[in-house]
Amino acid sequence: MRKEVKFLRAKAVESLVLSIELFNRPSDAGRTHGVLIFLDHAFEMLFKAAILHRGGRIREPRAKQTIGFDASVRKALSDAKLKCLDDNQALTVQMINSLRDAAQHHILDISEQHLYIQAQAGLSLFRDIFKAVFGEELQAHLPARVLPLSTTPPTDLATLFDNETKEVKKLLAPGVRRHTEVEAKLRSLAIVEKSLNGEKVQPSVGELQHVAKEIASGKKAWNEIFPGAATVTLSANGYGPSIDLRITKTGVPVQLVKEGIPGATVVAVKRVDELGFYNLGRDELARKIGLSRPKTTAVIRFLNLRADSECYKQVTVGKSHFDRYSQKAITAIQEVPKKTTIDQIWQSHGIRWKRCESGMKGQ
Repeated sequence: MRKEVKFLRAKAVESLVLSIELFNRPSDAGRTHGVLIFLDHAFEMLFKAAILHRGGRIREPRAKQTIGFDASVRKALSDAKLKCLDDNQALTVQMINSLRDAAQHHILDISEQHLYIQAQAGLSLFRDIFKAVFGEELQAHLPARVLPLSTTPPTDLATLFDNETKEVKKLLAPGVRRHTEVEAKLRSLAIVEKSLNGEKVQPSVGELQHVAKEIASGKKAWNEIFPGAATVTLSANGYGPSIDLRITKTGVPVQLVKEGIPGATVVAVKRVDELGFYNLGRDELARKIGLSRPKTTAVIRFLNLRADSECYKQVTVGKSHFDRYSQKAITAIQEVPKKTTIDQIWQSHGIRWKRCESGMKGQ
């Protein structure tokens, strides 16, 4: 084994041990973000060790820096020579990575049960990759006592999300209104949802507020608010100190996201129900945002929503074509008052805009 591989593998194991040590510590000081930061680092070092061990490169020609986390995951998933990840495993590591981003760069309130899922699933996955690549048992490189221990282990992901949304609803009750706590708590759930949908960007305040309103209204179940999370489940083998926990998708295919797309993860749960995702017509969208239909059309033009695949798609049913908008179109339009007014948009992109466009086409 090459010396660089040994060093990287040793760093990976050290970070894994530190992550679990922080998980099991009695004090909460720095515990949550410490667990996620070290666990994320452990995987990056492991992937780089694996890539080198199988004859790959972790530094592009003439590059001063080694490849980053996403590039390492992409190589480990899609390069036939280097492959040591499957779709489910890639979803797990990118969830950990996205949660780490929020923990390191902003505020993240992740429940104890959710943190346990990430820590235990991370340890199980690390062990699987370690054995597949190096042909060795991870436990030979770990102290015998190293594993995440929880007094309140979660039963399944559905129960976790259901309980979390109920807690958020309590925080939004009249007379309570703890919006900062709500946003911090929702951020971990929204990050998981975005990660599954192939988005690496952090949820905006507007998006979190929109989710909070949906929860407060009580009109939708958690799996309608977080449809991506509803496609995955937990599978556990063993019990007590010998438990293996893995995050798996429930029959929904996963697709590789094209490289080079800004703010994108490596893989995403594939949307198989387009009408379920793009579930709003123009008139329904107008009712949701409280504007007239013509003014809604003007705002759509102003934001160029039809160029955004996350907000708009022309769906074909039989021989008919329908313009459909997603829930993300609502969030995008709700951000408009921060930029300009509806009246100004109407003047620039309303009826006059249509006449000008027709005139230009006639020239």
